[in-house]
Amino acid sequence: MMYNFVIEWNRLKHRGPDWSGLYQHGDFYLAHQRLAIIDPASGDQPLFNEDQAIVVTVNGEIYNHEELRKLLPNHKFRTGSDCDVISHLYEEYGENFVDMLDGMFSFVLLDTRDNSFIVARDAIGITSLYMGWGFDGSVWISSELKGLNDDCEHFECFPPGHIYSSKSGGLRRWYNPLWFSEAIPSTPYDPLALRRAFEKAVIKRLMTDVPFGVLLSGGLDSSLVAAVTSRHLAGTQAARQWGAHLHSFCVGLENSPDLKAAREVADYLGTIHHEFHFTVQDGIDSIEDVIYHIETYDVTTIRASTPMFLLARKIKALGVKMVISGEGSDEIFGGYLYFHKAPNKEELHSETCRKIKALHQYDCLRANKATSAWGLEARVPFLDKDFINVAMAIDPEWKMIKPGHIEKWVLRKAFDDEEHPYLPKHILYRQKEQFSDGVGYSWIDGLKAHAELHVNDKMMQNAGHIFPHNTPTTKESYYYRMIFERFFPQNSARLTVPGGASVACSTAKAVEWDASWSNNLDPSGRAALGVHLSAYEQQAALASAGAAPPEIIDNLPRMMKVGAPGVAIQS
Repeated sequence: MMYNFVIEWNRLKHRGPDWSGLYQHGDFYLAHQRLAIIDPASGDQPLFNEDQAIVVTVNGEIYNHEELRKLLPNHKFRTGSDCDVISHLYEEYGENFVDMLDGMFSFVLLDTRDNSFIVARDAIGITSLYMGWGFDGSVWISSELKGLNDDCEHFECFPPGHIYSSKSGGLRRWYNPLWFSEAIPSTPYDPLALRRAFEKAVIKRLMTDVPFGVLLSGGLDSSLVAAVTSRHLAGTQAARQWGAHLHSFCVGLENSPDLKAAREVADYLGTIHHEFHFTVQDGIDSIEDVIYHIETYDVTTIRASTPMFLLARKIKALGVKMVISGEGSDEIFGGYLYFHKAPNKEELHSETCRKIKALHQYDCLRANKATSAWGLEARVPFLDKDFINVAMAIDPEWKMIKPGHIEKWVLRKAFDDEEHPYLPKHILYRQKEQFSDGVGYSWIDGLKAHAELHVNDKMMQNAGHIFPHNTPTTKESYYYRMIFERFFPQNSARLTVPGGASVACSTAKAVEWDASWSNNLDPSGRAALGVHLSAYEQQAALASAGAAPPEIIDNLPRMMKVGAPGVAIQS
C-alpha cells in the first residue's frame, strides 16, 4: 500500500516542484507536492494545528486568510501560509467552516483524534480533484487522475462546491448561491456595482510572495484583467516585493491579429509584454503531452489547452510562478457566439447557469492543468464567489444580444469610463473570438489533417463498437480518444469526460435553439459563424440609419472581421 501510494504521489510532482511532504498516521497517508506562492519559506505541507492532531493538505489559495485569522485570536499559527487557517477553523466550527473560505481550493483534512476525515473542493471547481475507491476498502483523493487510476477499482470527479465527510460517508453541497436554482433574477443592471465587484475580485488575487503576471490575448476578458491589475498593482505587497511594472504574456501563431491586439493593449497599459510564437507543428507535437496532463478527450478543451500548455512552459522558464487569467466571463455573461440565438432571457439565464456548473469539466480543467503541468498557478477573478453573485443577480434581459447590445455588453459598459478609460474603445468593444478559432483556422485545420493520417474510414465505421461511451463522431475526436485510452484505459476514466451534442461550446440543451444546428455539431465557433455575422450585419444596418450606439458604430469594421487567423490565450 505504502509503495503504491508513493508511486502515485510522485506522478504529481510537476504540480509542486518546491517541496514534497508526506505524513502517515496508521492507515492514513497524506502527501503534498508544493508550489510555493504564499510564505515560501515556512509554508510547507502537510499543515497542522497546535497539537498536530489536525492534519491538512491543500491545493489552492485562501484569499481572505488574514481576515479569518482575526476570528481565531486564541490560536497559534505555525506558518504564514494562507492555508494554515483551515485546521484551526475546523477546530472552532467543525465541518461547517468551508463556506467561510474565499478562494480556490481542494483539501483533505484528517482528525487523528477519531480518525475521521473530510474532503472539500471550491465552489466552481477551479482546482481539480478526484476521488477513488479500492477493492481493499481504501479511499483515494488526488488532484489528478494519474494519482489514483492504477490503484482504484472505481474513481470519479469530486464535484465542485461539495464536502465529503467520512463520518456520514457521503457528499453534501456546501455552496448554495441563489443562481444555482436557475430562478430568473430581477436586479436592475448597475454598471458601477459590477465594476467594483470585479475590481475587488482582481485586487484580492494580487496576494503573492512570488513573481506573477497576467495572460493577455487582446480580447475583452484578458484585457480587463490586465487593465484592473495594472491600475491597482501599485501600493500592494506584491509591488513592494517585485516592482510595480506588470508583466503580460501572450502566445500565438506568428503574425496573428490577436498577437497584434495584445501588443496594443500592453502598450496602452504600459506592461512589460512577453510574446511567444508557436507553429501548428509545435502544437501537434505536444498533443500527447497535453492529453496526458489535461486528462480529457474533449475536442475543444484539447484544442485550447495546447497553446496554453506551450505558453505555461515559457512563463515558468522566466521565473514566474503565478498568472491571472480571464476564464469564466463568457459563461457568466453569455459571451459565446451561439448566445445570439437565445430565444428569450429565461433560456439565456438557464444556459449561463448550466455553463458555470460545467466549468470544472472544461475551462477550469484546462486553466488548472495546463499551467500546473509546468508548476505554474492560474487565478481567475471572473470566478470569484462575490463577483458571480453580483453578475448572476442581474436581470438577464440586460445580457440578451440585440441591436445596440453586442455580447457581454453589460461587462463592456461597466468599464466604459470616459474620464479614466480602462481600455481603448475598440478593444473594449472588440468582437468575441471563440478561443480555438481565434487560434486561427490553420490550427484547427492542421489538427484535423493530422488526425486524417492516423484514423481511417474503417476505424470510424467501427467507432461505436470500440468506444460505446461518448462515441467519437470525427476523426479528430477519435484520434484524441485513442491517446486518452492509452494513458487512462479504465472505464472510470472515460466517464470523467463530458459528452453530448454541442455547437460552438453550447450545452446540449442550447442546441435546441436552432434546428439547423443539429446537423452541424461542430464544437468550434465556426458552427455559429452565420448567426454571428448576421448579428453584426444588423448592427451595420442600424449604424447606417444612425440608430446604433456610437461605440458600436466605431467598431463595426472590427466586429465584421470574423474568422481571421490568430491566436490568444482566453479572450
